[in-house]
Amino acid sequence: MEKKFYCVFVYTFLITISFLMLSCVAKQPMSLATDQTVLLSLKQHITSDPSRILAMNWTNSSSICSWIGVTCSLRHHRVAALNLSNMALSGTIPPQLGHLSFLIYLNLKSNLFHGDLPQELSLLRRLKFISLRLNNFTGDFPPMFGQLPKLEYLNLRNNSFIGSIPKSLSNLTNLQFLDLTSNSLSGEIPKEFGRLQSLQTLAVQFNRLSGAIPSAIFNISTLVVIALRSNELSGSLPTDMCRNLPFLAGIYLSDNQLSGAIPTNLSQCSRLEVLSLPYNSFSGEIPSEIGYLTSLEKLYLGGNNLNGTLPHEIGNLHSLVEFAAEHNEIGGSIDFSIFMNMSSLQNLYLWRNKFTGNLSRDVGNITTLTILELSENHFTGTTK
Repeated sequence: MEKKFYCVFVYTFLITISFLMLSCVAKQPMSLATDQTVLLSLKQHITSDPSRILAMNWTNSSSICSWIGVTCSLRHHRVAALNLSNMALSGTIPPQLGHLSFLIYLNLKSNLFHGDLPQELSLLRRLKFISLRLNNFTGDFPPMFGQLPKLEYLNLRNNSFIGSIPKSLSNLTNLQFLDLTSNSLSGEIPKEFGRLQSLQTLAVQFNRLSGAIPSAIFNISTLVVIALRSNELSGSLPTDMCRNLPFLAGIYLSDNQLSGAIPTNLSQCSRLEVLSLPYNSFSGEIPSEIGYLTSLEKLYLGGNNLNGTLPHEIGNLHSLVEFAAEHNEIGGSIDFSIFMNMSSLQNLYLWRNKFTGNLSRDVGNITTLTILELSENHFTGTTK
């Protein structure tokens, strides 16, 4: 789900950037010469260029608008995009990079850049897109990102940033995509994030965040993905969490310390495709309202304290591919007929619960199943 949105966003953004492309004339204007100085400074800070891409291409013998990874704007004759992704480059980011004052797009993903990010990047007031994912950047999370008023896309996934998420990010009212996954961030999710009323993807997985999920997050009506798994988040989910989330397609909250009941108004998230809540401390029964999520493809509820019985309404989930509710306290007999109309169901995990009674031979009629795990229950046999 996250990958699908990422691809659509990047494709749309690059279409926009393509209109800025220009092959500059050999005689460069003074402003472009300034950009050249900045890029040569960046080149000097790169300590490893294994494919010698910049070493062979970024030279004074050619216009910087023809350099690999550089795109110049047609209107201003300045560097508008810098894309050095997937080049295995190693080095640091010089403060001079902040002087690329017409830069709109910055993509350094999948390299080996390291060290702190310079405060001077806050001078890039035209920036709309930043991807620094899959590098080795360190230091406190840079608050200067909150000073980039036009930013729409910020991806810092898989780095080593520490500290708390700055409240200043809530200034980015145009932000649509935020991914801070796999860093070492701590503290709480700022309640001020409720101001991000253009946000579509919020991904802050595999960090050390604590505290409750701010209720204001669930009032961002544009949200498509909420991905906060593998943190130390606690508290309960709002009972009306889906009231203002008409476009929500993915909820990823596994491996936290969330508790309380699963909200009954989940049916209002009518476009939900993935509901992932395993390995928390949710209690109570599986709400029957889940059965009205007709777009649901994956439902993960394992490793909680759920009890009661399986709601018959689950049989309405004709798009469901995988259902996991293992390691709970769900009991009673299983009416396997509720699964027989699930034309997409492939994997069913109900092991380590308190199911009782006879194990009906109807389970053999669920022809789409490839994995069925029912071990560690209290079945007494098979009906005739």
